[in-house]
Amino acid sequence: MNEFKRSLWFFAVVLLLLGLASCGKPAAGATSPQPQPSATATPFQPSPTPVPLAATVNGTPIPLAMFQAEYARFSAAQAKVGTEMATPENTPQWVLNDLIDRMLLAEAAFLHGYQPPGEEALWAQAVEQAGSEEALMDFLSAQGYTREAFLQAYAQSEAAAWMVQQIAQTVPTEAEQVHARQIFVYNKQEAEKVLARLQHGEDFDDLAAAYDPEGHGDLGWFPKGYVTQKAIEDAAFALALGQVSDIVETPLGYHIVRVEAREERPLSHDALRRLQLRAVEDWLQKRRSESTIHILLTSTP
Repeated sequence: MNEFKRSLWFFAVVLLLLGLASCGKPAAGATSPQPQPSATATPFQPSPTPVPLAATVNGTPIPLAMFQAEYARFSAAQAKVGTEMATPENTPQWVLNDLIDRMLLAEAAFLHGYQPPGEEALWAQAVEQAGSEEALMDFLSAQGYTREAFLQAYAQSEAAAWMVQQIAQTVPTEAEQVHARQIFVYNKQEAEKVLARLQHGEDFDDLAAAYDPEGHGDLGWFPKGYVTQKAIEDAAFALALGQVSDIVETPLGYHIVRVEAREERPLSHDALRRLQLRAVEDWLQKRRSESTIHILLTSTP
């Protein structure tokens, strides 16, 4: 699906993912980022006739009209795609959080040396991505954008994507990893029987193959922070080579883990991407805790 037939939320996510995918390449308009001390954002100066707001982030407003337009686009996108990314009751907070995150990322980008392209350059880039100016204008019309509102949102998404790229680049491409194998069962009684059989000398590989004939329980190589079930990661990294764990309980079931090897090695593409995404999530969580965010939204649009 062409990005210009999606909501701005989808468009922003595409930009963020592109930023991660090309983290080895310099971003357009970028300078080499140098860590800089935190700066205090210029306080928002209200106009004589205050504009209704959904929130403020470090003094910068998120107008209620911007939030309502984003909410409508997000809801329409969910209906069109047929995927429920947020429940109806959670959608307002979901959309507002997305706007806040983008604003925090864009704000940090400028503090770290991001140089934005001018409006004409942004427009030309958008036309190129859309395929033609006519296609871009159709997108703006379908999504309820004026040219000015679109360029403002697009510029913020570009800055946010640049900052995501900088955060992603802080993740090393190599890390200590373990190669582990498991015996997995769905109930505790069965797991206790398996553990007893191992303790009485039965071969781990034979039992792993019996319970997983296709994969033989192979979990492959993984670094810390990659496995979705942290209890498995904790168990694996606590084991010596060849050592068998006790029963490890997770929401999936019961696992008995053995470490086959441990070494410093390059991260797989999937592992690197997941650690990069986690780094962005951690950065946003920290940035939120350091920021002054006032939520003024009181009801669903």
